[in-house]
Amino acid sequence: MEGGRAAKIDKQPSALALQRRPPSPPRNIIMVASIAAGVQFSWALQLSLLTPYVQLLGMPRTWAPFIWLLGSISGTIVQPVVGYYSDRYTSRFGRRRPFIAAGAALVAIAVLLIGFATDLGHLFGDSLNRPSKTPTIAVFVVGFWILGVANDMVHGPCRALLVDLFGDDQWRTRTANYLYSFFMAVGNVLGVAAGSFTHLHKAFPFTKTDACDIDCASIKSCFFFSIALLITLTTIALTTLSETELSQRETENSGDQV
Repeated sequence: MEGGRAAKIDKQPSALALQRRPPSPPRNIIMVASIAAGVQFSWALQLSLLTPYVQLLGMPRTWAPFIWLLGSISGTIVQPVVGYYSDRYTSRFGRRRPFIAAGAALVAIAVLLIGFATDLGHLFGDSLNRPSKTPTIAVFVVGFWILGVANDMVHGPCRALLVDLFGDDQWRTRTANYLYSFFMAVGNVLGVAAGSFTHLHKAFPFTKTDACDIDCASIKSCFFFSIALLITLTTIALTTLSETELSQRETENSGDQV
């Protein structure tokens, strides 16, 4: 009886058994970890440009802390939910990559909404002569909230993917975490530094419009650079590496035991 029970239990793969598969090549550490630089670049732009940008949009400065609060609230909800479902997700593309791809796409959409907030606001009826621009502010707030959600959609699955790829190789797992933190720092530096350049609009002349002056166009150009970096890094990583496709039962067992 006990032997039959043990055999039945052995047929259910444990989380540790799922991890004990041949680890990916070391270059995959850099490819996955580098995604953090693209995501963090977009977020750091908000850190360096939020206050002057919201004033440019006609938003009261006192609203800035409440805008940041949106990101904190979304993070407490989105990260656990995304982590739960990515642990149990089954598809031919893997468990983590669909969430990373969706999160990166949302980051790009959010950055475009934030960058083109003045143009969209003007399209929705904002007057260029009014200091307060309700449609513009609404577009910006929606874009900023989506950006906070998208960041959490990328960071959690990226870290989990690193663990999935390198299994029980503790050295590679530690190295992956170090590099992920390093690339986050690189993204922060790039984002803050990009916000200090005032002539980036010359690279994208179309960013200057009736609703968006030179300062606004420079900020918008920063967002274009961040999108280009994020899409490039994410595409290279997700198309080069592969995940092991797991069955529904395997993902449920591994999710319950992690």
